[in-house]
Amino acid sequence: MASDTYAAAAKGVSRHQAIAFALMLAFFVIAPVAGLYPVFLMKVMCFALFACAFNLLIGFGGLLSFGHAMFLGTAGYASAHAAKVWGFPPELAILFATACAALLGLVTGLLAIRRQGIYFAMITLALAQMVYFFYLQAPFTGGEDGIQAVQRGKLFGLVELGTAAGMYPLVLAVFIGGFLLIWRIVHSPFGQVLKAIRENEARATSLGYDTDRYKLVAYVLSATLSGLAGGTKALVFQLASLTDVYWTMSGEVVLMTLVGGLGTLFGPVVGAAIIISMQNYLAQIGAWVTVVQGAIFVVCVMAFRRGVVGEIAHWMKKPL
Repeated sequence: MASDTYAAAAKGVSRHQAIAFALMLAFFVIAPVAGLYPVFLMKVMCFALFACAFNLLIGFGGLLSFGHAMFLGTAGYASAHAAKVWGFPPELAILFATACAALLGLVTGLLAIRRQGIYFAMITLALAQMVYFFYLQAPFTGGEDGIQAVQRGKLFGLVELGTAAGMYPLVLAVFIGGFLLIWRIVHSPFGQVLKAIRENEARATSLGYDTDRYKLVAYVLSATLSGLAGGTKALVFQLASLTDVYWTMSGEVVLMTLVGGLGTLFGPVVGAAIIISMQNYLAQIGAWVTVVQGAIFVVCVMAFRRGVVGEIAHWMKKPL
């Protein structure tokens, strides 16, 4: 009887998540046809994947990183440089950028992962600032001008990506693929151990799990998926700049995750859509957009302490 109840509950959870995924997919497929600006939607998807990758680390692993912008920015520079200078096709440029972010994640993870709490957060911030100043001085990055006029090229030598209509399906495929990978990781035995480490690391250690190794793998996976988002974003905007590697970008992804719902699968997507929409539609008020963002964040924290999706999931009694 107990096993039947558990199976029914698990089936219900899967059904609710499948419905949410179908709605999300339908929105991104239909939105351009309905008149929403494709470039805006591509920006939302890139940052949604970035936020989902960050959420994998903090929401399911319990590790707060203040330096995730270094992976987004590194991948952006790698993708732009590979495409513009080396003439890589878009698929190889994105793969190269993702690999660079994964390597950076491995190197910085080995340095930071043995620390916990605020010490881990401060180490990641310090490493990210070092990376930022490196890109500021490195000749191949173009300094404050960045790498501009990046050619998108042809996907597999066949599909022209020069237009938004050509680029949109690629970005959608990258986003959906990355999201499904995160979904699989979270629901895998590895994901369950990661949650156990988040809840009680000492107990997980006593059960025989090498917690440092699990956290390092989660960190590298998060860095890799962040790099996938950054490499794709550089091709979308045909630009790689210091903005993506600056510390404020790390703050923005924290904001997206918290507003959407920490530890939920769909929360970072909703949070990214909210933050990017505010930046886009409130741009005419200039510097005041930061003040408005701060006010909205305070309201969300006070009224939706679990985030938008977190509150919906709590009301439905079903994880999203």
